[in-house]
Amino acid sequence: QVQLVESGGGLVQAGGSLRLSCEDSGRTFSRYVMGWFRQAPGKAREFVASIGRSGGITDAVDSVKGRFTISRDNAKNTVYLQMNSLKPEDTAVYYCAAQPRGIPSRRPYDYDYWGQGTQVTVSS
Repeated sequence: QVQLVESGGGLVQAGGSLRLSCEDSGRTFSRYVMGWFRQAPGKAREFVASIGRSGGITDAVDSVKGRFTISRDNAKNTVYLQMNSLKPEDTAVYYCAAQPRGIPSRRPYDYDYWGQGTQVTVSS
């Protein structure tokens, strides 16, 4: 069973950095494509980045390319989102998600398992 727990959120000034972590307590982490999504107040949940099972394939939305990096450590059952040069518009609750079908996707409904979310607030 997949149980995802995010950590690493917080309050940071514009231009600062944060690293989000998402750990799976199960034993099948390496079988899942992992994704990061975010949801700002009053807005729909949006795709941020995804990473394939072995970490060799990554994807990210244009607004974060060059600033955010997704990575994973299958030995630690953990996926990371390194966020640099943060902007106020990055403020949102960030969620990690897992999907077992092996095809990286930007669509939230393709992901079967979700963490509880971690708040990221970027002040101007």
